[in-house]
Amino acid sequence: MHEDNLSRADLSRDELGLETLAIRAGHLRGSEQEHGEPIYTTSSFVYGSAAEAAAKFGGDEAGNIYSRFTNPTVRFFEERLAAMEGGERCVATSSGMAAIMSTVLALLESGDEIVASRSIFGSSVSLFTKYFGKLGITTRFVELGDLDAWREAITPATKLLFAETPSNPLSEIGDIAALAEIAHEHNAWLAIDNCFCTPALQRPLTLGADIVIHSATKYLDGQGRTLGGAVVGSHALMEEVFGVVRTCGPCLSLSMLGYSSRGWRRSTSACRRTARGHWIWRVGLKCIRAWSVCITRGLKVIRSMPWPNSSKRPSVLCWAW
Repeated sequence: MHEDNLSRADLSRDELGLETLAIRAGHLRGSEQEHGEPIYTTSSFVYGSAAEAAAKFGGDEAGNIYSRFTNPTVRFFEERLAAMEGGERCVATSSGMAAIMSTVLALLESGDEIVASRSIFGSSVSLFTKYFGKLGITTRFVELGDLDAWREAITPATKLLFAETPSNPLSEIGDIAALAEIAHEHNAWLAIDNCFCTPALQRPLTLGADIVIHSATKYLDGQGRTLGGAVVGSHALMEEVFGVVRTCGPCLSLSMLGYSSRGWRRSTSACRRTARGHWIWRVGLKCIRAWSVCITRGLKVIRSMPWPNSSKRPSVLCWAW
């Protein structure tokens, strides 16, 4: 390796911007000094001796073993997303549904319960009710924005609170910090599906969530070319999720990954610009409404309208005749 590489340990959000993390985190250049991330299309790896192989397969020595659960290309994807989300570790999966499945299989068992928002992806509802139900895991559904309903649905058997915010497809918004507080009051974990915002716009871990789940098919890729998923959280929780991926095999496809990771540098900027454009449009709409009110009432004054969501922003002045 070379001295100009940015290792995972070197990456600090206080020093590097999100766009830099989106294109540099996790990539350690090899001896060829490649500019882009290489795709290691190999199922297995070679070793210098039987002793080295035994040490790596036994977990006594770090290194690649089998691409179902250790591959350099997947690893840089995981380290990059962990850096962007501000998490300790990421585990990549074959899809967003595989990410949810792996999380629940890793952390819950028969007799445990989940409280989930009603406003979640349809396949997630089926996964919770039909398939987790067969394993003896009960799911209770509540309105995303009704915090009292979340509290009332929790029982001593509740181990996980799950929400999408913004939700798919209704774009409902939940209070992540409040949900995290409720979960932790009852010794439960909070998992947030962040596939619509991505860390470009929202980082649930900084708001108190324990787990972030992604469908990389959505805005992480941003161009409708791939299938993929990911789970981000603490080392302890992700080690359990990794165990499911290693054993059950819902791993990320290398061919899909080649497209997805290269879209981050564009989708990160696009997410922010899209949000900024919507914000400007919303401000403009409010200005038009203010104009209309002033004109309708025949007011010959300057109307001042606060900037949305911030008392520190300058006001927008709307003239009326």
